[in-house]
Amino acid sequence: MGNLSRLIWCIVAGLFRSRIALQTEILVLRQQLIVLQRKSPKRLVFSNIDRLVLVSLYRFSPKVLDALKILKPATVIAWHRAGFRAYWRWKSRPRGGRPTASSEVRKLIREISTANPLWGAPRIHGELLKLGINVGQTTVAKYMARKRRPPSQGWKTFLCNHANGIAAMDMFVVVTVSFRLLYALVIMSHGRRKILYVDTTEHPTQEWLLKGALQAFAKNPRLKYLIRDRDCCYGRKFSQQLKARGIHEHVIPRQSPWANAFVERLIGSIRRECLNYIIVLNEGHLRRILAEYVEYYNYSRPHRSLEQDSPISRPVQLLSAGNQIISIPCVGGLHHRYERRTGFVAA
Repeated sequence: MGNLSRLIWCIVAGLFRSRIALQTEILVLRQQLIVLQRKSPKRLVFSNIDRLVLVSLYRFSPKVLDALKILKPATVIAWHRAGFRAYWRWKSRPRGGRPTASSEVRKLIREISTANPLWGAPRIHGELLKLGINVGQTTVAKYMARKRRPPSQGWKTFLCNHANGIAAMDMFVVVTVSFRLLYALVIMSHGRRKILYVDTTEHPTQEWLLKGALQAFAKNPRLKYLIRDRDCCYGRKFSQQLKARGIHEHVIPRQSPWANAFVERLIGSIRRECLNYIIVLNEGHLRRILAEYVEYYNYSRPHRSLEQDSPISRPVQLLSAGNQIISIPCVGGLHHRYERRTGFVAA
């Protein structure tokens, strides 16, 4: 009964439809019959001609989607969109002109623009010409890394430009063989990670801390800033004396040792590489040990941040005839320094 009602409704609706719409619907139904007549036991297969016919009829009369029975209307619409993309891809295909830049050149342009955010397309274009890469300025502008913000230097560049004028200081505790507590003060420069001053005492005072800071800054006039923690030993006089000598003091936040990370890492290195293997007898013994470690640290110990160089740069010794590598013990034999002797050539 339902199918009969649907048939009667289609006949009545067809009386009021235009002849063109009826003919289009007939063509769609015939095309579907052609597809069904093929031998396809698992799945209906539509050729490119089938897709072209159905898409063309859909473009001519969109209402033919109601007559589709063997596939969904969304499939025909997807075919139409794919054909639209393929048409414009063919329409906008390159027809000669300027040759495209290679992938290596495009990667190099992006790397240069990322590493130098202050450079524009003309500056990068000139640098590429000096490298023997002949590309146009518009090509450089096309493949530059896009920046969401105005060009600015990175934090690494900013810190490196100011590191030579910054020093940091801190104290740490060492326990002697008789369980006495000794306090060691270290002051280091951020520029080359060099230890500027080291001293020990049993009773740290404001005058003792001020003496160490003034001696370190007096030997290094380029230093203008000092980073320290909020230890109560410093006091007001310490800050006033530094300010009177033009030294800018910066106190880290409370319970934030990572804000003074360089000197904290230095203290950790002193413990891991020296004090953890030694029993300290007294203050004089500790002072001698620290003096030996400071000499090893500044003149021999390599640093990754300094490209495996020491704070006080070591010359590279090249191989030459007759020389040999010798081992020089440091810090009582805990560490060693290796050199070429008898006719080495310094690079």
